Amino acid sequence: MRVLIPGITGQLGRMVATRLLEEGHEVIGIDRRPWPTAPAGIEMHNVDLQKRAAEDVFRKTRPQAVIHMATVTHLVEQTEERYRINLGGTRVVFDNSRACGVEHVIFVGRHTYYGAGPESPLYHTEEDPPMAVSTFPELADLVAADLYACTALWRAPELCTTVLRMCYTLGPTGHGTLASFLRGPHVPYVLGFDPLFQFMHEQDVVTAICLALEKRIRGVYNVSGPQPVPLSLIIRAAGRVAVPLPEFVLRNALGRFGLPKLPRAALTHVKYPVVVDGAAFRAATGFKHAIDEAQAIREYRDAHPVPASRP
Repeated sequence: MRVLIPGITGQLGRMVATRLLEEGHEVIGIDRRPWPTAPAGIEMHNVDLQKRAAEDVFRKTRPQAVIHMATVTHLVEQTEERYRINLGGTRVVFDNSRACGVEHVIFVGRHTYYGAGPESPLYHTEEDPPMAVSTFPELADLVAADLYACTALWRAPELCTTVLRMCYTLGPTGHGTLASFLRGPHVPYVLGFDPLFQFMHEQDVVTAICLALEKRIRGVYNVSGPQPVPLSLIIRAAGRVAVPLPEFVLRNALGRFGLPKLPRAALTHVKYPVVVDGAAFRAATGFKHAIDEAQAIREYRDAHPVPASRP
């Protein structure tokens, strides 16, 4: 199958592209960033997704499937650029896919779509509404991109549209929000809260995306792996020091004293992290995670050890 991947040079994009190539697919990539070490056989196009050159790639290569991974978080880009990339880029992907006869589009989203809060259910299902816009404004562009992708299910019935809401990833590449939060030697959490965090190994994420392509499922699906784990246990297993702080202290200490730099609204996600029910995806694809939570943390810890303290 001829598969086009916008956002191919991201860590997960590279892994998905490599896996698909190994499985015998023809892989084409679009990204503003170069990939100098791309495996032979991957056709790269270093263009902006919203420029005419990207439309030309769709038109000339005529992909059968598109895996849209060209979205970014608040940790990577500022607000205006995020909206351009996330919402604008998603619209371009679907418009070009319809115009060029693409059969299947997979939008790779995030489980934080659902938002965090004390009233949230322990396990979100695909029918739950997005609350992230009100609880975490920095996620509004990602929520908007997800919702736009969902509208293709009725706006573009000729497309097989798959929306995947992936839980946090963890593994040796250090990719993702949870991995970034754990990066420093001291990891804070709100005093009196030790919530369950849900994550899966990045190789299992790749497997899930490839299964969605293989099974050609249509609809919206939560994707999760092992059982959720208490945050304090994750911190200790990653070789870090857990630092419980009163919320008002932590709010003012973010980005200082070696603590992670996060928007203040992100503290809601530290107190009440999103956990999703992935049963529908497992039923539709037969997906089973291969790497448990302990190994995922261990591989992250081994690849990103705590820097030695200066004397």
